[in-house]
Amino acid sequence: MKSPIIAWTVAAFAIGSQAPAHADTTLRMFVSSQGSPSVHRKIADLYEQRNPGIKIEIELGGATSELQAQYLNTVLSSRDPSLDVLILDIIRPAQFSAAGWISPLGEAAADAPMLEGYIKAYADANTVDGKLVALPAHADALLLYYRKDLLDKYGLPVPKTWAELAETTKTVLAGEGDPNLQGLSFQGKAIEGAVCTFLLPYWSAGHDLTRNGDFSFDKDGAVAAFDLWKGFVDQGIAKKNISEVGTDDTRREFQAGKAVFAALWGYGWSNFQGEDSAVRDKVGVATLPAVEGGKPVSCLGGWEWAVSAYSRHQEEAKKLVTFLASAEATKIKAIEASYLPPQTALYADPDVQEAMPWIENARAVVESALPRPVTPRYNEVSEIIRTLFNAVIGGSMTPDEAAAQMEARLRRVLR
Repeated sequence: MKSPIIAWTVAAFAIGSQAPAHADTTLRMFVSSQGSPSVHRKIADLYEQRNPGIKIEIELGGATSELQAQYLNTVLSSRDPSLDVLILDIIRPAQFSAAGWISPLGEAAADAPMLEGYIKAYADANTVDGKLVALPAHADALLLYYRKDLLDKYGLPVPKTWAELAETTKTVLAGEGDPNLQGLSFQGKAIEGAVCTFLLPYWSAGHDLTRNGDFSFDKDGAVAAFDLWKGFVDQGIAKKNISEVGTDDTRREFQAGKAVFAALWGYGWSNFQGEDSAVRDKVGVATLPAVEGGKPVSCLGGWEWAVSAYSRHQEEAKKLVTFLASAEATKIKAIEASYLPPQTALYADPDVQEAMPWIENARAVVESALPRPVTPRYNEVSEIIRTLFNAVIGGSMTPDEAAAQMEARLRRVLR
């Protein structure tokens, strides 16, 4: 099946001394349109210089994890061979592997060297039932971006708790008197990012959705998490229509100088330092705040490279994926687009540190970030959490009602 695409044709790269693939083989690579998709063209150009012979069409997918998954579900469930290499949200490999949509890249035990040097969470996410089903594209975790200039102006420290963030925001907003300036931008729209938003204070208080493989839900903890986010709306910390704000909306708002704080993924940094950014050289990055008496946590994000089970070019696609997941390729992505690398060594790389001066702090955040439940039924988990969260902050459901529904519905999926 075909969809409207933006395609670049470049030549590919055969790794090391391996023999080149057959000439005129075309591989189609699906990547996200969010962030900085053009960096994949630069990596493909490098691929071309080293080994001509394969043509690559880069297809840009939707701007959210859900839109990308919906499209890939349609393509792969119809056994369409048009896509060869896929980029998947970290929550997808288990689901896609269970459906038989992606090809195993090897046996986890026999091919363990392929995962050496990667942060453990990414090696784990790509190993399903003893098989290596994907390789890390880049790491990610939610971070707190803040207006360093404004906090310095009012002599305020970076908040350590959500309550401190609320008080800091009130001071800055009162001092600035700008009706277009909001305190905190976060993902309130019913997208995957809203799952992480809900979980931040829930996890910070020490609660889980599953524990040792069993369903573990704390209803009071869920009510408290809902109360915190809805309270930000009611107090004017977040804007009234935050339930309509998606991931890149948060990026655009903060980049335009319209927010004091933003809970956002790593890709925001390179955008905030661009020549067209209103906050260039005015931004700090920190660990997300904790709830009172809790611990700071982040939500583990990231993306993985996989090979479609229906590709007619299995070996060529697997070689491409191996290069795309290499330290060389992920270093380019880190420097050019502030994508966090999945390899631990790159956090100490001088070139990467120069491009991302906050990266050593980011490593601790990524390594301690918590994963969403790994289950073939994750789509159902996500739909339950994000729609109920959206309903609460949009004002159509109370925290108690949403928590009761969430407990009952998640129990059926995760028990």
